[in-house]
Amino acid sequence: MLFPIFADLAQRDVLVVGGGEVATRKTQALLEASARVTVGAPAFTQELQHLRDTGRISCIEGTFDPAWVANKWLVIAATDDREVNRAAADAASARHILSNVVDDPALSSFQVPSIVDRSPLIVAISSSGVAPVLARRMRERIESLFDHTLGPLARLAAQYRPQIRARRPDLGARRAFYDWLLDGPVAALLRQARPDEAAAALDAELDRPQPARVGSVVLVGAGPGDPGLLTLKALRALNEADVILYDRLVSAEIMSLARRDADRIDVGKQPGENHHATQARIHALLVEHASAGKRVVRLKGGDAFVFGRGGEELEYLQAHGIRFEVVPGITAALACGAYAGIPLTHREHAQSLSLITAHCRDDSDSIDWPALARANQTLTFYMGVGQLDNLTAKMLAHGKSADTPFALVENGSRPEQRVLRGRLADLPERARAHAIKSPALLIVGEVAALADTLHWFGERVGLEAAAATVAP
Repeated sequence: MLFPIFADLAQRDVLVVGGGEVATRKTQALLEASARVTVGAPAFTQELQHLRDTGRISCIEGTFDPAWVANKWLVIAATDDREVNRAAADAASARHILSNVVDDPALSSFQVPSIVDRSPLIVAISSSGVAPVLARRMRERIESLFDHTLGPLARLAAQYRPQIRARRPDLGARRAFYDWLLDGPVAALLRQARPDEAAAALDAELDRPQPARVGSVVLVGAGPGDPGLLTLKALRALNEADVILYDRLVSAEIMSLARRDADRIDVGKQPGENHHATQARIHALLVEHASAGKRVVRLKGGDAFVFGRGGEELEYLQAHGIRFEVVPGITAALACGAYAGIPLTHREHAQSLSLITAHCRDDSDSIDWPALARANQTLTFYMGVGQLDNLTAKMLAHGKSADTPFALVENGSRPEQRVLRGRLADLPERARAHAIKSPALLIVGEVAALADTLHWFGERVGLEAAAATVAP
């Protein structure tokens, strides 16, 4: 993985090795960054000669000499001779100078990205040098998303930055002001080519008295793990959060989309710990941070209202006068079914769907097992990996056929997803044989057998035994 960096090359010496069209393009880009450019080559394009004759660049005529790289900040090799390019890269490396060999990532110590230029806002896209066409395509897409007035807006914000910091000393209030600046009348006036009125609108908003900041909580469903399944509202909440309380099952890929400077608090519950005490701590943290005027995101795997104790947390917030809102997420049953190729309802196999938590003890078991044993329905069990023996025994004891198909979906929607198929009577033994671990969702019903033909994502395990359960 490359470390992304934006280099200030203004009035710094840079060497370009090569005098052809590619070297010319690189030289022009460096001049736009106000670098002092020296070009070395046996011959030069007419444009490079013109730049030399007008005093904008220096030229060294001849074959490459390692002495050329002395006292340079960067070196770019852009010849059509790989050995010359290698010599330039080696000479730079020997002096601890970063170098780029055009279209040759193996010889390069840095890559030149494709850029979307809304100066001073610059968006850089890199494929680490291995797929420049992909980077170009991404740049084309991003270009269409960024209004050309973002440059003037960024320059206006930079001009007013001292006043904004002085009049909005609170970080949250300052962030809210910048959101207003991007979304409100200032940006609209710049799009209409009315810069003086845009500056006046900014001044007026800065002069407006600010009410005390009121904290709030957003209860966000993070979905099953695939960051592509986040809703737009969930992504917006993550980017606006001051504090994020997140669960154990929230994937690292999703956390990487959150605001970088948000406080992140891991409140995940671990097996065997006192969950009541942990939940009480979560309640206290939500109220503590929201009461301090923070925008708090309570981030839960799946959907917060499906076996996520989201209702309990909202009741606690309501009792303490904390404002809240809810952003639904894709619950595990929907995601695991979809990613395993299992339609949870099917007019030939299942006319109803049950979402069931496996976290129940025998003395407090209120599940209607006889009802669940009936045919033509789909059962989905959450948090059931540690209860497979008990669940299987209960279903069989109340009349569920031993040949009923099951599917265990481990890490549903994530790259490491595995799907185990089989018949109900063999469920515990097969799960142990394949070391199925939490998080995993259990699907029981005729529709589970459709994973054998409709599976499209991730790994399938135990295929031979599963094939034997498929009806002829």
